Amino acid sequence: MTPRVLVVGDVINDLIVRPLSATVPDSDTRAEIVQRPGGSAANQACWLGLLGAPVTFVGRVGRADLDRHVAELRRWGVQPALVADDTETGSIVIVVAEGARTMYVDRGANLNLHERDVPEAAWADAGLLHLTGYSFFERGTRAAALALLDRARARGVPVSVDPSSVGFLSEVGPEEFLRWTDGAELCFPNRAEAALLTGTDDPAEAAVRLTERCRTAVVTLDADGAVVASRGSAPVAIPALPGPVLDTTGAGDAFCAGFLRRWTVDRDPVAAARDAVRVATSALRRLGGRPGPVAELAAGAPAT
Repeated sequence: MTPRVLVVGDVINDLIVRPLSATVPDSDTRAEIVQRPGGSAANQACWLGLLGAPVTFVGRVGRADLDRHVAELRRWGVQPALVADDTETGSIVIVVAEGARTMYVDRGANLNLHERDVPEAAWADAGLLHLTGYSFFERGTRAAALALLDRARARGVPVSVDPSSVGFLSEVGPEEFLRWTDGAELCFPNRAEAALLTGTDDPAEAAVRLTERCRTAVVTLDADGAVVASRGSAPVAIPALPGPVLDTTGAGDAFCAGFLRRWTVDRDPVAAARDAVRVATSALRRLGGRPGPVAELAAGAPAT
């Protein structure tokens, strides 16, 4: 039986803007604008569900959005445990240009996350607790994240962490973040986050240094693929796959989900990283951070 992944963190209303021409200051610019459900942790849970992993997601949304977000999570096979909040659901405006994206963030109800939001039943068959960095960046949610880490340790449940944001990491301090997450089984920084956390621009060396704090570190490198290092083993480079890039939003979330789907089955980090690259390649083909139909998965992506 595949262990259940318990994902706790942000769920967001995304507004994605893709300019169709050069921006005209103080006037109109034609653009493609779409609304999508998002949030790094919720995205990861949906990709996990699409890939066939048993997954429970816990987070907070505005009361008016509760039914819609529950339905969206269930659509991808996620068991939702959402808490209705009197604050509005978090929102992000994402401006996408030439595949890159700039994000304007209002975390809304996510800032009220509390340890008690995770029901006792969610721990019953949990084989992994997954948190994103966003849960550590504000004092209130940090208390919840640290309490959840303590509960996971007490139960012998391994933990994986995605640092999520180099900007917010800079604000709280890399050493503090490493201290809070020390002992995690898995860590998933991107290139910039890994450099900030370790003080080196060499991704392979950064991955190795991170294994002093976690058992396995996986540094994502956009078009250069990824590098994975486990404590006591040499780092392994995983090449990217060719393919079109429409929007990088959520590619890291898809990568993380692809990795966890495989890792929870056989604990092979190199094989998991290869699967992760295939899943991330699929995410680059569409706007937004959530998955599309199964047919959109890149050839060779792990079967459900």
